[in-house]
Amino acid sequence: MYLPEELELRLDAESAATGVSKAALIRRGITELLDNSSRLRRNRPLPVFNSGRSLTPEEMADATYEHIEERAARR
Repeated sequence: MYLPEELELRLDAESAATGVSKAALIRRGITELLDNSSRLRRNRPLPVFNSGRSLTPEEMADATYEHIEERAARR
């Protein structure tokens, strides 16, 4: 891992003081950073199909792929 020496020393000290592994502290820090990020998250809604009748699994798969291809073509 490539951390500046000061951060490495602080991480070692925190790990020793808390009994939490350095890896767990790093994962916790990354999770907190990402959870608190103000960057917009890209939550895309799932496609909705309303054909008025139940689709077979094959028809549903075909409709899903068709929808994906249409969205990709618009980009």
